[in-house]
Amino acid sequence: MGFALVSAPFMLLLLGPVSGVVTANICSAAAPALILGRVFADIDWRKFGGLATAALVGIIPGAPLLKVVPAAWLGVGIGALIIAGLSVSLLATPRPRGRGAGTTVVAGAASGAMNVLAGVGGPAMSVYAVATRWGQRGFAATMQPYFMVTALASIAAKAVTSPASMPALPVWAWLAVCLAMVLGLVSGEWAARRVTHDAGRLLVVILAFAGGAAAMVRGAAALL
Repeated sequence: MGFALVSAPFMLLLLGPVSGVVTANICSAAAPALILGRVFADIDWRKFGGLATAALVGIIPGAPLLKVVPAAWLGVGIGALIIAGLSVSLLATPRPRGRGAGTTVVAGAASGAMNVLAGVGGPAMSVYAVATRWGQRGFAATMQPYFMVTALASIAAKAVTSPASMPALPVWAWLAVCLAMVLGLVSGEWAARRVTHDAGRLLVVILAFAGGAAAMVRGAAALL
């Protein structure tokens, strides 16, 4: 989840609000595939199915917005979505009755909409995990196929509604992105043994807030 929170706003700054989000979606589909085999046994496939299905409720109507909303407003909106989603996830508290189908649909739809619009579907899932008291191990494992599927669905939806939004990066750039992801996972494994969970979480939050704020400032500057 930290992968998308950190990378998406900076992809947006580098490539623009449309191609940047699509690139973030592509990376968000690839990154979980690198670790899926290690967590496969802990995946809750029933919850995955419900959440992934609900995510389509947000993905399908959200994709066309990228085609009709001006780029500057998209930058402001995407930055605001990242900051708002992260803020809500940090303030989430457990709910004794947060396990119903309605909670799953709302959380999945919100995650799907944020994924297709901002490349960040994690905050809504974080709120869902807290509200339903979902254990960390099962949650982390189940999010890997969930993020893969929702990212691929977002890419497909935007390919249909806005073919021009597909990023036109050279082959060497994609190879560099793949290498960077692998190096990030390896260095993350090393850091996880030396950095506390709270310190790592704080760093992700700071980078995500900074990236979201920068995206909003860039969009606002374009409007002015």
